[in-house]
Amino acid sequence: MNPLILATQSPYKQQLLARLQIPFSCQNPNIDESPLANESPIACAQRLALGKAQAIADKNPQAMVIGCDQLAVCNGKFLSKPGTHANAVAQLQQLSDQQVWFYTAVAVIIDKQQWVDHDAFCVQYKTLTPTQIENYLAKEPAYDCVGACKSEGLGIALLESLQGNDPTSLVGLPLILTMRLLEMAGITII
Repeated sequence: MNPLILATQSPYKQQLLARLQIPFSCQNPNIDESPLANESPIACAQRLALGKAQAIADKNPQAMVIGCDQLAVCNGKFLSKPGTHANAVAQLQQLSDQQVWFYTAVAVIIDKQQWVDHDAFCVQYKTLTPTQIENYLAKEPAYDCVGACKSEGLGIALLESLQGNDPTSLVGLPLILTMRLLEMAGITII
């Protein structure tokens, strides 16, 4: 099997891929992640996942590369990682009693062949009080997570419901989709 490279430095995505029990390394694709004018969230996520995979594949032509990207949208507006406590508070206030759509794309490149697809997941936030927001961020400062919430951790307490096929897509790498693309590329996991 060709060496496998995950095109990210995200520890969350690395932890997810490790679940598949296949050896891999990681490299930072270092690409511009700005959305294009009038680009849909799905098109943007797929373009960025493929761009990340291609950037690493260009440097490692014998490798199989997985690229992934996630975009979150609430009321037609793209969300970003909050980065700071103040931004996380503001984001959670904005998302209180709102639906957020997460679009997570995966691309696989091997021997110049490409496969790309996406997974969509809807999250309904509870109505959040300022005290709940502060208590949550004191216990789990999710400043590096879009939506300022870790659904795989205590952040689940902020959510009313989850709707989608693969909960790992919320963390940034939908494993069901990843396995399907790897199988299309001829790689058998089990």
